[in-house]
Amino acid sequence: MAVFRTLNDIDVKDKRVLVRVDFNVPLDKNGEVSDDARIQAALPTIRHLLKNGATVVLVTHLGRPKGVDETLRLDAVADRLSELLKKDVRKMDDCVGPPIEIAVRAAEPGSVILLENVRFYPEEEKNDPEFAKKLARMADIYVNDAFGTAHRAHASTEGVAHLLPSAAGFLLEKEIKMLSAVLDNPAHPFVAVIGGAKVSDKIGVISNLLKRADAILIGGAMMFTFAKATGKNTGKSLVENDKLDLARDLLKQGKGRIMLPVDTIVAHAIDKAKGAKNVPMDGVPADLMGVDIGEETIKIYSEVISKAKMVAWNGPMGVAEVPQFAKGTLAIAKAMAKVKGTTIVGGGETGEAVRKAKVEKRLTHVSTGGGASLEFLEGKKLPGIAALEANVEQFNL
Repeated sequence: MAVFRTLNDIDVKDKRVLVRVDFNVPLDKNGEVSDDARIQAALPTIRHLLKNGATVVLVTHLGRPKGVDETLRLDAVADRLSELLKKDVRKMDDCVGPPIEIAVRAAEPGSVILLENVRFYPEEEKNDPEFAKKLARMADIYVNDAFGTAHRAHASTEGVAHLLPSAAGFLLEKEIKMLSAVLDNPAHPFVAVIGGAKVSDKIGVISNLLKRADAILIGGAMMFTFAKATGKNTGKSLVENDKLDLARDLLKQGKGRIMLPVDTIVAHAIDKAKGAKNVPMDGVPADLMGVDIGEETIKIYSEVISKAKMVAWNGPMGVAEVPQFAKGTLAIAKAMAKVKGTTIVGGGETGEAVRKAKVEKRLTHVSTGGGASLEFLEGKKLPGIAALEANVEQFNL
């Protein structure tokens, strides 16, 4: 497990603390926050800093703006955070520059300031050193609590950590602890459930978990690349034809531990539920495409999951955004909720699925980071975490 400072290792009294949070939340058509889960996840860190006498300066991105985008300003986020904290949150009109620095320096301990969307500046994603310095000038200490962006080497996630004494927030610390348990010391039987569209997106995680898992259950559109690699007809299903040899290699490495669906739901298109039916995996009609795992596969996978002491899941089992094709994904979520051992879910679409299934609170951990959790489980070193590790040597507190 990574070695870095945590909030319990730093004295923040009368200090200005720059906190990288992940408030990249969905907004409804009225511009209001429609899901505040990511804001809620950062509250323990913010409350701890306030309780211990810090001035809290929050920095986040929202969406993927190309320059300043009026629809992606953080006013609605500030309003929701203020409601949750039951405290005024001062939202700035910019994230860097002399006026912002002056306002931050003038703020009393116990204040909460939210800087404007950091991605309004292209220098953020370029990890521009001068831009990182502008952010760092506003604070005495840096805290990274944004696991969802820890796999990005950006100015606010990586650059600033080389300029100020730094620590991990409670959320980032928990994410690393839970995901490290999968890689470092999984309880057995350990079952991994891997879904999603493309084998190419999941090669790394499948290969890494093969060294640890007792069974890997495959779902999502990538099951058809595996199916074709084993000689089955796949109809109009999504297949990565250039990855068939890779799929065969993974099955060979797995030595029977990679389980493939035995049946599938097929339809004319991913947006046409009418006429959808359940067919065996070797019976996909030429004019139809697979859109979910089938009923028998749900039973088999649920049974395997029920016997596990640890389950890690990343990626939906079908076209989960279409309600009629979400049955397999929701069934996996419900099966995991019954497991008596440790259950860990990657973020993104998988996290959305467990919330739809209303089982989130019955699982051990639902990650706030989709891409970050995937790269972590691949065994990659995430730049945001590596910077915190280096910071321990750089700044002797």
